[in-house]
Amino acid sequence: MVTSRRAASTLGCLFSLLVVVAVIYFGMNIGAPYFRYYRFRDAMQQEARFADRKTDAQILMTLRLKADSLALPARAHMINVQRSPSRVVIWTEYAETIDFPFVTRDIAFRPVVERAF
Repeated sequence: MVTSRRAASTLGCLFSLLVVVAVIYFGMNIGAPYFRYYRFRDAMQQEARFADRKTDAQILMTLRLKADSLALPARAHMINVQRSPSRVVIWTEYAETIDFPFVTRDIAFRPVVERAF
């Protein structure tokens, strides 16, 4: 005896799988620049933490190497270090482009780290 089966559950499963894959794909596309930003800002905080033991040139070299290893845009390598006897401020500014189907967006990042001695 042959029973008829509906394909509704199969289509629902495929649709759900398509939605999950789309969310993961676009989430990675959006999440990657933010992840790089947080890693770079963490490196800036690390350099500010030990700024009393390093020169400005050493800080700049370390952060430029980190920006290069994270594949940040060239503008991110333009790092500023401002020192006074009681504090250090490290900052930069750059933008990353995110491509979506039919749309391209630029996201501006401005990591700033300040530490008082």
